[in-house]
Amino acid sequence: MAATNVVGVDIGGTFTDLVGYVDGHVVTAKTSTIPSDPTKAIETSLALAGCAAPSVEEFLHGSTIAINTVLERKGARMALITTEGFRDIYAIGRSNRIEAFNLFFQRPEPLVPRHLTFEARERILASGEVHVPLDRSSIGEVVWQVLTSGVDAVAVSLIHAYANPDHERQIGAALRAAIPGLFVTLSHEILREYREYERTSTTVLNAFVGPRVSGYLGRLSSYLSGAEFPGKVHIMRSNGGVMSLELAREQPVSMMESGPVAGMIGAGELCRLLGIDRAVGFDMGGTTAKSSLLTNGAPTIETGYVIGEPATGQPMQLPVVDIVEVGAGGGSIAWVSATGGLHVGPQSVGADPGPACYGKGSPNPVVTDADLILGRINPQRFLNGGMPLDVCAARAAMVDKVAGPLGLGVEAAALGVTRIADAAMSLSVRAVSVNKGVDPRDCAMIAFGGAGPLHALAIAREISIPTVIIPKLPGTFSALGMLMAAWRQDFVQTLVGRVGDLGSVDVAGVFAELAAAGQQRLELDRVLAPSVTFAYQVDLRYVGQEHTLPIPVSGPDDLIRDISGVRERFDREHGKRYGQSAPNETIEIAAVRLVLTAPREDKVAQSWLSEPWVASGEAELAWRDVIFDDPAKPYRTQILWRPALAAGAQFTGPAVIEEPNSTTLIHPGDHVVVTEHGHLRITVAL
Repeated sequence: MAATNVVGVDIGGTFTDLVGYVDGHVVTAKTSTIPSDPTKAIETSLALAGCAAPSVEEFLHGSTIAINTVLERKGARMALITTEGFRDIYAIGRSNRIEAFNLFFQRPEPLVPRHLTFEARERILASGEVHVPLDRSSIGEVVWQVLTSGVDAVAVSLIHAYANPDHERQIGAALRAAIPGLFVTLSHEILREYREYERTSTTVLNAFVGPRVSGYLGRLSSYLSGAEFPGKVHIMRSNGGVMSLELAREQPVSMMESGPVAGMIGAGELCRLLGIDRAVGFDMGGTTAKSSLLTNGAPTIETGYVIGEPATGQPMQLPVVDIVEVGAGGGSIAWVSATGGLHVGPQSVGADPGPACYGKGSPNPVVTDADLILGRINPQRFLNGGMPLDVCAARAAMVDKVAGPLGLGVEAAALGVTRIADAAMSLSVRAVSVNKGVDPRDCAMIAFGGAGPLHALAIAREISIPTVIIPKLPGTFSALGMLMAAWRQDFVQTLVGRVGDLGSVDVAGVFAELAAAGQQRLELDRVLAPSVTFAYQVDLRYVGQEHTLPIPVSGPDDLIRDISGVRERFDREHGKRYGQSAPNETIEIAAVRLVLTAPREDKVAQSWLSEPWVASGEAELAWRDVIFDDPAKPYRTQILWRPALAAGAQFTGPAVIEEPNSTTLIHPGDHVVVTEHGHLRITVAL
């Protein structure tokens, strides 16, 4: 996977970021996303960075298109096919009530209406045995129902298809033959794991976003071909790895968090470089803010995830970097409710028309407008001067929508907007630290994204994080993280039984099946086998428990011969996770997992992060008044140009540090040191 010229492009809801390593140099670009055709923003980014497509050998890409399709419910009109008698499993979901005291609690709204849920006469048992055969007449009926319903996509999720997918394969083959162009998703092709509701929801999500995402990736492929791009295309996936464009078109559900996870991969590399054991990665962009806990340089991977709010979102049972996301970004709209309460988000103005200060006629004030009014952003240096901001338009929108209705001065209203946004974003940081039993005082924060360095210090102070790191290129850091991501593919197969009582044939068969599936994927993606790591895990639990813990194993012998090693590892992990273990209790297995990874042969991004910093230009730009905590008492604040700050330089805030694609706000009393590699290490004045 080595490449001399490699480019990573991250398409967000507001901005499209590019970082590349071309002809021995790091190049960057940041431009507005074009929702109607994101490939136009890619073309603009390549031009701004001076990258000629024919000279690029590898193109890495992440996008929010999949997750936005779900959140906005703008996916395909689709049907669901399941086993006769199980039509309502997807609609019923789980019986737990997550918000016990919410009188208006509602369960997730299915993405498929009941009248488009069809039943096939068949039944597979959990053992994989056929209880009711699938006959040709039943296949014909469901194909006819789908054909006459006028849907664009269909999800097929039959009971226990994870154990025996033969019936799903038959229905899928009939659908694809009878209805060319129909986007068909079979559950066993996405997930070979039990839990019918989550498996069905994951399959439905893939079909729901499939036509839109696959169509976009097709246009991307056509654009790159037309631009005479000769190299490989890899798509960031939610597990922190990359996959081929062809697989992404088949399994778009795997790229739900493809943009945000890349930044967390980069933050993990920075932790390793700086010797930080535990940190919170914080990414604030134009639409959302994301947080993830990093331990020993790696984010946590979860196999259960919800798209949207925990209570009302759509479950997805695939490996995903554990990221908590809130609708608070630079473009989040500030608004006043009918009862006189000030709110920020979750609605965003997006890239078009953008904040009021963009001068495109938006009447809605947003967080970026508030930062501009408070003097925290230089209107002439936004996007390195490529997009001058209109202060008057920002003030007018703030007066009209917030200050006027609340009877406040415009500066007081702007300060209120930033404080509410900071409070909302601090909740996401708490969710990945305090809520998991991790003391924020023992963590650092790695802050990036176009707006992250502006708000990181306030959030860190709010929850007592003592150190904040602002990396080089914070405004395009997620795109940089793509240049560090390994090729990765996850496989899972349900295997239920008590450890020590498992049959050697069954266990060996599951491991062999996973290995064969992994080898097939290596061949399809043309990944060189010598560089690939096969890592097996088993999902274990004490008998009587519902949920499991993943424990690494070397092979089937760990489960059928000498089980003492896996037993010890499970008890230790259980004690670490829950504070107690039960070594005398029987343990059982629920699933076997295989993780295939092929690390990048080039380390250009990691090397660039650790290169000695060489400053250039004049560091001090000017002084201006900046409002921090009292709108009537602004601080006379030093304005610094980051590219000119020498390694080893240090100073105490207040200060504003400007750079081409981001701005860092240093509060009074915060102490800044420029590391030997050019990163900013900030000690927060708690």
